[in-house]
Amino acid sequence: MVGRLGSEDKAVSLKHCPGKLDRSAQATLLAGLRAAIAAAPLFTPTMPRSGKPMSVLMTNCGALGWVTDKERGYRYQATHPVTGKPWPAMPPLLLDLWHDISGYKAPPEACLVNYYAGDAKMGLHQDKDEEDFAAPVLSVSLGDSAVFRVGGLSRKDPTQAFELKSGDVFLLGGGDRLAFHGIDRILPGSSDLLPEGGRFNLTLRRVTKPG
Repeated sequence: MVGRLGSEDKAVSLKHCPGKLDRSAQATLLAGLRAAIAAAPLFTPTMPRSGKPMSVLMTNCGALGWVTDKERGYRYQATHPVTGKPWPAMPPLLLDLWHDISGYKAPPEACLVNYYAGDAKMGLHQDKDEEDFAAPVLSVSLGDSAVFRVGGLSRKDPTQAFELKSGDVFLLGGGDRLAFHGIDRILPGSSDLLPEGGRFNLTLRRVTKPG
């Protein structure tokens, strides 16, 4: 677990929970994730304006899902952009993690699933398409380890790197809710959880303000 303090008593919080899910729990979550992907297949998202494909594959579960494409850009919607069907429900274990770790009064509405294989990565970015930044962003790792980089509220701020292993949970909350973060690279062969190799990252978000 890592805590940081900002100026004038402004709390800035990062929480890294290594090995939060043991092997049995990882297998249970993976089975639930496979079922969700069967209902909402992975697809290749594209960048706004340029239409450039991202290096990750993506899907969602929950009431809402985060998507991006050339025409409409970053947004949340209630249906899969390819099938047009509603997103499947989140595996119960994810809701338990949110309740245990997030400290937030309302349940998550979206779980973004990114699949990283080969040289897939994610540049530094902020998660800011939600209405309520008081709600944290909770990330769960399954499969190969990743080098996760997190900085401050400006892209130019110093960054620090964490190795996120299968079963790790990481939370961006408090003053760090809008911290820039990304994935430098995947470490192939560092886990045997996924027969196909690679890494799933499951990111829980609250999209709308409760009540």
